[in-house]
Amino acid sequence: MIIPNATAMESLGGSLANLEQGFIHLCGDLGTGKTTLVRGFLRALGYEGIVKSPTYTIVEPYYFDKYTVYHFDLYRLGDPEELEYLGIRDYLNGICLIEWPEKGQNFTPKPDIKIYISHYGTARFLEMRAYTEIGKKLQTYIKSIPCQE
Repeated sequence: MIIPNATAMESLGGSLANLEQGFIHLCGDLGTGKTTLVRGFLRALGYEGIVKSPTYTIVEPYYFDKYTVYHFDLYRLGDPEELEYLGIRDYLNGICLIEWPEKGQNFTPKPDIKIYISHYGTARFLEMRAYTEIGKKLQTYIKSIPCQE
């Protein structure tokens, strides 16, 4: 799927926001739009504050009436075992959007869906792999949405 610009990436993130519990892994090089997708997800839930990548804090929680969304950025993780020290298991009852999940190795929860984002000229190319029924529903839903600029 081709994502032409940041607005379309935010829109795509918003389309994922019907998830009430689960794990989304976001993979891609620096600057591909992982945090932009998360921003769209949070905006669709009504969050109006600043959404930035928690590169230094590792995790940023966002509280909503029904559930909590945890935005992880594992880019600066020195050792995957640090996730255990951070109490990763305490976050498993909400929605987890995890950038750079490969850095967490076996300490990162298994994804419902994994989204790969890569540079495609000035646009982005997005691929998805679903691993659970939740992930398959999200993947089907996303594929049914026409990408708009």
